[in-house]
Amino acid sequence: QVQLVESGGGLVQAGGSLRLSCAASGGTFSNYAMGWFRQAPGKEREFVSGISWSGGTTDYTDSVKGRFTISRDNAKNTVYLQMNSLKPEDTAIYYCAADVDRRIWVPRLSRRLREYDSWGQGTQVTVSS
Repeated sequence: QVQLVESGGGLVQAGGSLRLSCAASGGTFSNYAMGWFRQAPGKEREFVSGISWSGGTTDYTDSVKGRFTISRDNAKNTVYLQMNSLKPEDTAIYYCAADVDRRIWVPRLSRRLREYDSWGQGTQVTVSS
């Protein structure tokens, strides 16, 4: 089944930027809707952003709209999350996930953790004030 590996996390000052990458192997990457989620200490894992199989539809949680941009390159089996104007409250472990049973993005479904079949190991993002 599909395997996912995140990279690009690190320590950055508030206002800075990071670009996360999620490399996929196995399966047929271009058939999957993909999502980014994050989990801060003491909090539930939450939806951050998602993208349809073709990249034609994107979705963002309200707190990151205008600051984060999701994209994908199916030829490289990779999904990206460009994070700008980072805030301390963005500090979390960021995970990418694949919905192998769905190509399109359906917000009321695709934002739910339970819809995803494969998860990466996570990459730490720490934003200092």
